[in-house]
Amino acid sequence: MPPLLVEFSREEPVATTDDGSILITIDGHEHRLSRAAARDLQAAIGDVMVDRREFLHTSGEHREDGSYVVARRGADSAGNAKVFDSFARVERLYERLPDEFTADAVSRTGITGSRRHMLVRHFAEHPAFDCSITRRNPLTVEKAERTTETEVPAATAD
Repeated sequence: MPPLLVEFSREEPVATTDDGSILITIDGHEHRLSRAAARDLQAAIGDVMVDRREFLHTSGEHREDGSYVVARRGADSAGNAKVFDSFARVERLYERLPDEFTADAVSRTGITGSRRHMLVRHFAEHPAFDCSITRRNPLTVEKAERTTETEVPAATAD
């Protein structure tokens, strides 16, 4: 099966069946699939929508319902996980944190206990967050310096 390319639409896709095939209409474009191809597409989308990545100390899981779970790697109790409504919520939490932060800064957002340290580690381990651990005691993360698109390098004199 060729790579799956999905373009998200503002319109709800419509699927109908006729003569043993599936007809899907997305943004006014009709796509006819055999039942076998439709099953393959459904499985491929399901695999993409549910994704678990493990890092050194933490893991992140995109669930089918859209939620995102940060957990201690290899842990199996709820006390070692924090469930967010979406990955966007994790990103917003990160953006609200100062340029250098510890578990104490995370606790000000309402996250308590060992989950605070777990999130600090997750931010440092996950490639979506441009930061790194700068101290182990107390566990401290520093965000990378941001450069803005409006910054223009100084002109050199000839």
